[in-house]
Amino acid sequence: MFPESSTGISYEDCKGTADWLLAETSVRPLVGIVCGSGMGGLADMLKDQVAFNYKDIPNFPQSTVDGHAGRLVFGMLKGRPCVCMQGRFHLYEGYAIQKITLPMRIFSLLGVETVILTNAAGGLNQDFKVGDIMIMKDHINMPGFAGNNPLSGPNDDRFGVRFPCMSDAYDRELQQLAVDVGQELGYGNFLREGVYCVLGGPSFETIAECRMLHKLGADAVGMSTVHEVIVARHCGMRVFALSLITNKAVMDYDSEEKANHKEVLETGQHRSIQLQKLVSTMVTRMEYNNTNA
Repeated sequence: MFPESSTGISYEDCKGTADWLLAETSVRPLVGIVCGSGMGGLADMLKDQVAFNYKDIPNFPQSTVDGHAGRLVFGMLKGRPCVCMQGRFHLYEGYAIQKITLPMRIFSLLGVETVILTNAAGGLNQDFKVGDIMIMKDHINMPGFAGNNPLSGPNDDRFGVRFPCMSDAYDRELQQLAVDVGQELGYGNFLREGVYCVLGGPSFETIAECRMLHKLGADAVGMSTVHEVIVARHCGMRVFALSLITNKAVMDYDSEEKANHKEVLETGQHRSIQLQKLVSTMVTRMEYNNTNA
């Protein structure tokens, strides 16, 4: 069992939360979706919804950020059973990193096989434009360099192995599926792929930090997703992730541009329909291990 001081929640607590949810809904989700800032509309696509406010779910944290509704929504997406997080948790909200990633543990115990994560990110790649959608092919975990990793502390083998591989964190078949679906939908002119770097936030990056991250090979920068990916992979789930480029990172000291959260939310609304179409079409095309899907 995990000690409370290490992760804030044990396997038994996670199982208890999952069992509580399974008792409250007949949906048995195979896909878990996490909505980024301003992208909660993905959950609204679910049919036959059963929704829970985070505050009503045992052991669940609460979202405190504008643009994150704070609801867990079960339902059917184009005939596929899904669960969707409208609102996620971030290091800058003051939660322990293990608490931020708790929903991934619960997804796994609900029977989820594939996790789709979306986020709002700043574009470091100079070829990227505001409104581009970047397929995440890899990440740089800056907090992890400093020892802040969601797998720190004693490992519970019921979740996964002590030292999970991350070179295959992002499922390549799902990346190719996204490219294929994007081309079919006519999204080729704004669908990109690249490397996402996570920072702690909540302050946006300095010009010097953006320049450094770009030189390290990052195409986009944000404050989420990577911790969830690590835990999802630890639990054996397939992972696919998308970044919506909501602003261009400021790389020039002569620039008058300033990053702000309002811009992030506005871009999320502007691209929301295309993002929803991409994700929903992918969900219908995925292969599932569960024969009941």
